[in-house]
Amino acid sequence: MLKTIHHKADICVVGGGIGGMFTAISAARHGAKVALMQDRPVLGGNASSEIRMWISGAGTRVRDLQETGIMEELLLENMHRNPRRNFSTWDALLYEMVRFEENIDLMLNCACCEASTEGSRIRSVKGFQLTTYTWHEVEADIFVDSSGDSILALLTGAEYKVGREAKAEYNEEFGLDVADPHTMGMSILLQCRETDHPISYTPPAWAYDFPTDDAMNNKPHNLKAINTNFYWIELGGMQNSIDDTEEIRDELLKIAFGVWDHMKNHGDHGAENWDLEWVGFLPGKRESRRYVGDVVLTQHDVENCTPFPDVVAYGGWQIDNHLPGGFHMDAKGGRHLQKRRLSEPYPIPFRALYSKNIENLMFAGRNISASHIAFSSTRVMGTIGVIGQAAGTGAAVAVKYGLTPREVCKQHIGEIQDLLMEDDCFLPGLKRKVNPLTLQAKLSCDYGDCSAILNGVDRRIWGCDNGYFGKTNKAITYTFDAPAHIGGFRLVLDSDLDREFTDGNPNGLNTSSVLFYPYSHNQTTFGFPRCLIKHYKIEVQDESGEWRTVYEDDQNHQRFIKKPLDLTAKAVRFVPLSTYFSEMKCEDYGSSVAHIFNFELY
Repeated sequence: MLKTIHHKADICVVGGGIGGMFTAISAARHGAKVALMQDRPVLGGNASSEIRMWISGAGTRVRDLQETGIMEELLLENMHRNPRRNFSTWDALLYEMVRFEENIDLMLNCACCEASTEGSRIRSVKGFQLTTYTWHEVEADIFVDSSGDSILALLTGAEYKVGREAKAEYNEEFGLDVADPHTMGMSILLQCRETDHPISYTPPAWAYDFPTDDAMNNKPHNLKAINTNFYWIELGGMQNSIDDTEEIRDELLKIAFGVWDHMKNHGDHGAENWDLEWVGFLPGKRESRRYVGDVVLTQHDVENCTPFPDVVAYGGWQIDNHLPGGFHMDAKGGRHLQKRRLSEPYPIPFRALYSKNIENLMFAGRNISASHIAFSSTRVMGTIGVIGQAAGTGAAVAVKYGLTPREVCKQHIGEIQDLLMEDDCFLPGLKRKVNPLTLQAKLSCDYGDCSAILNGVDRRIWGCDNGYFGKTNKAITYTFDAPAHIGGFRLVLDSDLDREFTDGNPNGLNTSSVLFYPYSHNQTTFGFPRCLIKHYKIEVQDESGEWRTVYEDDQNHQRFIKKPLDLTAKAVRFVPLSTYFSEMKCEDYGSSVAHIFNFELY
């Protein structure tokens, strides 16, 4: 008989994609005991080395809206440690963020197969770990399904939807005359590498043959003219995107190798010197089951930015609806896609993150409570990341008070929102509260006016900078009337949330796409936000008037910094010493510019 290991947690997260990871990390950082059950050997879901989809979000489409919080922490860490965007290094970083986070019990290669319920509550879930041939059973107070396919809906009877709604259901412009079960398809991605010499290619005998562009349905594939990850090698929208996955994968592989054969051997597509370096064998899935919560986000909410009072996350990716025909649809005139760009971020409410009928079930991923059309915007991983951080924070607050997700939304949504903004998450329409200790001190600076660092908006937004442009070696100082106890300090620095490119890239590929062209024949490496402050120090003044350094970092590579001090001081000052501009000796900006969004004491 196979053994069973029993786990007890406050929160159990099923699924270790970006949403599940951020749910677990945020809940653990707020004191909850978390069990994370992931059915793959690596974390990251569609962003992992198994699928290799880059992380896109609101900031990819709307100026200055790059997701912050845990998402920006992860991306900056990767840019700092992984300049060639190597996927093994990336996988290791995702593993590190979860495996070595206190309060997380990580179970990899463990597929959730069973759930035990009592009435409308989940008592436990059970998963089989293939590597150890062991069952793992987890009891918890709250369960968060980040599996993408919403496995707990099937196992618990939670309400869910599949497919496209009729226009009459939500009165959506893009709704259908008659609802159907069709979804967006799934894709197999390719990774190619440019060399300095011609590379030949012989396709497998079972690959499809595409002798002409028409045979490939005119999909964009000329390497001279485009930068693509071959997202259009897509099938499954007309089938069952869960039950038929293995069959769909087989067809996608035949197409993928046939596409590369076409590019190499049927006409000039700029691929002569390119080598097929990697083909995904795990399809990247866009859509399957979507849960039903107390609120269903619709096209109206996405386009009109409905001001939900329980806002805990935001989106901004375009309405990006891949029509079910996928690869089989002709691409001329964009007929395989239905798109509409958005100009502002839209709020995502907490009520769309918990189940309507299972009282201790939440969700964080592409499976949140949304119509098919709204989902076509919320499904991208940048948005999923901030949803995950919101779900994890909310679940931790619910555990703290012994409440269900619905109850904590009614009673403590303000606390959840405050924690998220304190952790550097942006919530449309809200401002972060300034710490009371900070307001007890007099603020001054050696250069210009630094009052903007206390406006509660820690980023540029809607054309307003909301930050302080100072100079290196010029201090920002808080002075108290009498010596005060300082628990720590909080900093938010400029990491260029409008970044659209990386330096050192001869092909001109944007920040996201470089994951798919990790290096060319000249061994390209990629840059780092040069505006970020690299070297700074915190100094305190004692009662004698002497200043001393109590914290210094000469290798900073993060935007959001919160560190403990635990001391008594009459005054505290932040001194920026250099930026990554300084290190690169950038003549356009100079070494003296220091851009700061927040400096506070707590």
